[in-house]
Amino acid sequence: MSGRIPESFIQDLLTRTDIVDVIGARLDLKRAGKEYKARSPFTNEKSPSFFVSPAKQMFFCFSSGKTGNAIGFLIEYDRLTFVEAVEELAKRAGVEVQREGGDSAPRLVLDGPLDALAAAERIFRNHLRTHQTAIDYLKKRGVSGDTAKLFGIGYAPDAWDELAKAFPNPEHALAAGLLKKKDDDRAQADTRQKQRIYDVFRNRIMFPIRDTRGRVIGFGGRTLGDDPAKYLNSPETPLFHKGRNLFGLYEAKQSSKAALPYLLVVEGYMDVVMLAQHGIHNAVATLGTATTREHLALLFKSTSRAVFCFDGDRAGRSAASRALEQALPEVNEGRECRFMFLPEGHDPDTLVQEIGAEAFRELVEGAITLSDFLIAEISNDLNLGSLDGRARLVSLARPHLQKLREGPLRILIIEELARITRFGRADFEAMLSGAPNPAAARTESAKTNRRERPEQPGARPIKRALQLLLEKPDMAQRVQHLDQLALVSQPGIAILVEAIEFFQEHPQASSSHLFEQWRETPKGEAIQRISISDLERPDYSKTLNSLINSADAETEFFDCLAELRMKALRARAEALAAQARSGELSSAEMVEWEEITRQLSARSLVG
Repeated sequence: MSGRIPESFIQDLLTRTDIVDVIGARLDLKRAGKEYKARSPFTNEKSPSFFVSPAKQMFFCFSSGKTGNAIGFLIEYDRLTFVEAVEELAKRAGVEVQREGGDSAPRLVLDGPLDALAAAERIFRNHLRTHQTAIDYLKKRGVSGDTAKLFGIGYAPDAWDELAKAFPNPEHALAAGLLKKKDDDRAQADTRQKQRIYDVFRNRIMFPIRDTRGRVIGFGGRTLGDDPAKYLNSPETPLFHKGRNLFGLYEAKQSSKAALPYLLVVEGYMDVVMLAQHGIHNAVATLGTATTREHLALLFKSTSRAVFCFDGDRAGRSAASRALEQALPEVNEGRECRFMFLPEGHDPDTLVQEIGAEAFRELVEGAITLSDFLIAEISNDLNLGSLDGRARLVSLARPHLQKLREGPLRILIIEELARITRFGRADFEAMLSGAPNPAAARTESAKTNRRERPEQPGARPIKRALQLLLEKPDMAQRVQHLDQLALVSQPGIAILVEAIEFFQEHPQASSSHLFEQWRETPKGEAIQRISISDLERPDYSKTLNSLINSADAETEFFDCLAELRMKALRARAEALAAQARSGELSSAEMVEWEEITRQLSARSLVG
């Protein structure tokens, strides 16, 4: 066809073209921050100096000095004329080249489902411009024209064949999930097959779902009528899988040249759209399905921190728990997950409009860490002040911790759970592995090398306090601040704390009652070893008898506890100070730090 190609058509064609897609089909592009890089196709260089910018839709070759858009690349690389390059891009976009004096509207020339989806996006956007009800709905929801353009929002008319009429051959539109065949006996015999093909989306606000390269792979549609399905997604196709794609990810990545500090995972299309309109561009939405491992892998390709945002009601908590289960195998020291719960009656869309972007960002920054959320979830409804409650916590923690990768995060969570349950870390880990008697093997080994093995620093006051307590259990009634004592990071502290608790709960009990309570348990074997460890000392009985018959026994016992508590408070103060230097200390932690500092200064460590 002769005639000049209109400039408006060329500009529209470039808008529809992704230069990364064009060049990526010809060169081996590698991600380099917000750009892509490769070795120059125009010189014989050994190191990459050829860059493609998705944001600018330009290529830059520093080796040869060539630069340009997608048309310019095809001219240089494929050695095409200008017209041939335009025709090649038009073919990829699924339209026929317009020429002045020719047809007023482009005719669809489709080569595959991606072309059908790109064409459908254009059709839906065109319909939105002329459908006042759809425009009014978006205005009512607060969506501006610029935001609608950013996300390519459109409208599917309330008709059964509006989209079907645009496809002379429906093959690719059917494969893309845009059209359906009516499945009945008459359709098999009907020679007018296209009359038995109908639009999947009708009377809906349309949200294009893009892959990481910006190509439309599916749609989400929000009904404007009384359809029982408020939101409808494209069916599963070779291009589109709900469990593998996220709405808004492409737009989030294009919003900044720098790496994304985090990605906020929400549940609705309008949540992503409205957050972006308020300047929060790093939000993505799952597509009507629970978070999957594939979602997490996709998130962590673009950021090191994922923040899951849920309603604060029971359903939101349940969804957060499911996300937690998927996140556990994916997190490590380089990946972080947090959980954010919204006030009742709000979703991100309504909340950001009410409180503004800055306040919303503060809520995101205050999101709960994965470790805190995990511990809160498994300890919910448990009485951690009781022995039974802490024992139950171990069994509830086991399946979760087994999903965590080996590394610092798992170690720290285990240490915190060991502190809460008042087991030693070694005992706690042994119970996680399912060992029936975690201390049994260690007991036999300890018998053979006890004399050769030096006592661990800090173990002496724990051991001595237990020896004295077993001799005078009534001293337990005057022990206070057990919660601080439990913070000591030393083997045996959990046994000492539980022994004190036992005697506090059973004021008339003797050591024999404790032995019976802990019979054939690691704790029972431990206090048995402590009880007999010093019997070989010739002066032991005389020294101990003199102590238990005087006030010196109580003095030494509480001095041991004071020493242990001092260590715990110092360690906690150092941890809070280090956290404060990073600027991440909460108001509650600041109060705790001040109180610990006051206690250390006053040295009020006894009783």
